[in-house]
Amino acid sequence: MNDEHFMTIALQMAAMATGQTSPNPLVGCVVVKDNSIVGTGAHLRAGRAHAEVNALQMAGEDANGATIYVTLEPCSHTGRTPPCCEAIIKAGVARVVIASMDSNPLVAGKGVTWLKRAGVSVETGVLEKEATQLNRMFMHHISAKKPYTTLKFAASLDGKIATAMGESQWITGERARRDGWKERSLHDGILVGIQTVLADQPALTTRGVGTKTPTRIVLDSHLKLPINATIVTDQMAPTWVLTNRDVSDEKVNTLEALGIRVIKTDPHQLDVWLPLLYEYGITSLYVEGGARVLGSFLTSGNYQRVVAYLAPMLLGGDNALSSFGGKGIDSLANTTRLHFKQTEQIGEDLKIVLESF
Repeated sequence: MNDEHFMTIALQMAAMATGQTSPNPLVGCVVVKDNSIVGTGAHLRAGRAHAEVNALQMAGEDANGATIYVTLEPCSHTGRTPPCCEAIIKAGVARVVIASMDSNPLVAGKGVTWLKRAGVSVETGVLEKEATQLNRMFMHHISAKKPYTTLKFAASLDGKIATAMGESQWITGERARRDGWKERSLHDGILVGIQTVLADQPALTTRGVGTKTPTRIVLDSHLKLPINATIVTDQMAPTWVLTNRDVSDEKVNTLEALGIRVIKTDPHQLDVWLPLLYEYGITSLYVEGGARVLGSFLTSGNYQRVVAYLAPMLLGGDNALSSFGGKGIDSLANTTRLHFKQTEQIGEDLKIVLESF
């Protein structure tokens, strides 16, 4: 068996914790001795043991002289947990095979340097492309200092999210909506505009699907959020509101007394508040609209992934809402070329996933 075989297993271990590790990356590890697996591990949640430590504990004394396969460069700093490089060296590991380097400035090559200085043989770049894809959310927020952003919409085949009379529930079926709840759970935050809240009274939860319920974020320039809105009263997840700096302090105080976090900023300037969300711990964002909000992300280019659920129906109509509103893209040269990553029929609907890299 070769290095790629064991690294594939490590990647599978890492992927099992998808949606659970934010703001940390997904990491899997396999310990191999005499061509046999003697230990496996994954990082399961921020603050818990790292993948290498879990795998070494399983391997025990068999780790001495063994080869470790790890999907991301072992950490070399003390954070919530001790450095993995230290644990690897103490265990007597002879060789470390790494898929991708860690872009976190706290690591960024320092782990490899530490291991080599201790006399450990190190090889990098084994299934690097697969490992980088697995941690695309982590890699993006570390480098961009903004959340990795997914745009989601559910529409008819001709891209309409409502009829000419405004009817929108439900264009897609139950199975597609359930899949959308799972997609929500993969992100730290879910964002909509105030018009979506006023029109649909959404809960913006995962309905128990997936591993977590993201923070609910509302773009609300004039602080119109009703105190009896579902996302205010249900206490199912944290709720934040992005609003103008000159809104009434009385309304702010009322909402904050109900547990709502009010953030004064410029809601019309994505490049202002997206980094702010990152500073507040939102490393990935799921944008559900409506059309004007989706349009603002489209024209600003602030998105990395698109999830579309298309229903087998045609609505037409000049006045029927399209998925993306606003001014749109003025030139083909200015649009983002996306890459198809997944096409799947879910119930009667079609799910299409695209990414910008």
